[in-house]
Amino acid sequence: MTLRAEEVNAFLAHFEEKKEYIRAFPGCNGLRLIRSVDQPNILFTYSHWADAADLEAYRHSELFKSTWTYVKTLFEERAEAWSAIVIADL
Repeated sequence: MTLRAEEVNAFLAHFEEKKEYIRAFPGCNGLRLIRSVDQPNILFTYSHWADAADLEAYRHSELFKSTWTYVKTLFEERAEAWSAIVIADL
């Protein structure tokens, strides 16, 4: 997510408020917030889900909808999202 620089602290505060709810959502096996070293207004959330159905349930939840409604107002650029699987864990 590329945030407007002046909105980074607002995002961090919102993430702090919501992270335990996201982490406690059924099927969520992990949640990380990652920041770019070179561009501190670029952040990534990384979540690990038990299966695709759990992720879909989260994406259709009121928690996601309310969180995303707020967070997207902070963006400088359109956000991107990917789903991926681990093919090697070394």
